[in-house]
Amino acid sequence: MPEKSSRSALLSGKCPACREGDIFKYPLKNVSKFAEMNKNCPVCGSTFEPEPGFYFGAMFVSYAISVALFIGIWLAVYLLWDPSDLMYVLIIGLAAALFTPISFRASRVLFLYWFGGLSYHPPKR
Repeated sequence: MPEKSSRSALLSGKCPACREGDIFKYPLKNVSKFAEMNKNCPVCGSTFEPEPGFYFGAMFVSYAISVALFIGIWLAVYLLWDPSDLMYVLIIGLAAALFTPISFRASRVLFLYWFGGLSYHPPKR
């Protein structure tokens, strides 16, 4: 089996140490449980919470993702339609509500990859 690239592992929410185990317990389509994470990698056993409060910093990553999304939506709506102020608020509010699970997961995975201290060790076969 060929090694999984870091980019594909990051995009699919896999463990940064083995690139095989899932970081989150449930798939994203299970919206009611989108935030539930595994404590350890089910494949290699690496911990996904290096220290208490580790994911506090992921809020800043989520904030940056959300701001980029809101600016993109605002610009697209402004250039294509230019509605009233109330419509801007409704459109961006709806986008924020729909995008929350994706932003939450993306920020935690990125934060774990950047600051989690886990380096890639391919599994021995």
